[in-house]
Amino acid sequence: MRLNEGCAKCLMDKQREKCADEEYLSEVRQLLENRREDDCSPYMVYLFNEAYARRFGPGKDYGAIKRQYNDLVLGMEARLRDRLRAEADPLAASLALARIGNYIDFGALESVDAETFLSLFEDLSLGEGDRAAYASFLRACAAGKRFLLICDNCGEIALDKLFLEQLHARFPALELTAMVRGGDVLNDATAEDAEYVGIDRLARVVSNGLPIPGTVVKALSPEAREALDGADVILAKGQGNYESLSGQGRRVFYAFLCKCALFTTRFKVPKLTGMLVEEE
Repeated sequence: MRLNEGCAKCLMDKQREKCADEEYLSEVRQLLENRREDDCSPYMVYLFNEAYARRFGPGKDYGAIKRQYNDLVLGMEARLRDRLRAEADPLAASLALARIGNYIDFGALESVDAETFLSLFEDLSLGEGDRAAYASFLRACAAGKRFLLICDNCGEIALDKLFLEQLHARFPALELTAMVRGGDVLNDATAEDAEYVGIDRLARVVSNGLPIPGTVVKALSPEAREALDGADVILAKGQGNYESLSGQGRRVFYAFLCKCALFTTRFKVPKLTGMLVEEE
């Protein structure tokens, strides 16, 4: 997904909020002005973070925030499993549940509020606009052998685990793989986080190779590229994965909440609307 001028301005504004050093901001501005046509927002964030680390050392540590939201969701696990068992279609409900977790995004949102997050659990249904993509998703899972979940944020990844449980129950022949970030970036999930919430007990966990808050194919580790190319069904979570992976001719299902103007405008929906879309 190409980086438009509105997104470039948003990225620049966030760097100004992060750091007032004029030399650093000048470097960020040059990176934006000299970006390649296929450079997406997640890749630019990676370049900014590399530039920041060279000048000032590591950026903000999100470790405590990641643990906070992972623990919050893990504490709800038993109740959420009970809710899923009561649903007519537990897999559909678990997909809606995993999508709710996409709210926990300290990159796209100006603020993340636990009360707002918890209020989203009132409705575990997929929307009317999700039905066609969900039916296609079921057909793809029934016909496929290898499933790849491309994860996004912490907290969300604990809900992804409940989704993978339901997916395995519905399609036990599917080989499950989960792709996570290759290093710490914002509150995105890494292999350590996947192990902490127990996803590694359900799926093979692979790293994308770098601390990029998205899935930039040219920057993937060999293991991640093999998992991506070899998957029969791909579900990518979150805006960053959509921005970095869409428009490349792959069949991918995307699940996310629309959290910024780019997405609310593109999909013509209010903020925090859940989307399940298929790209052929």
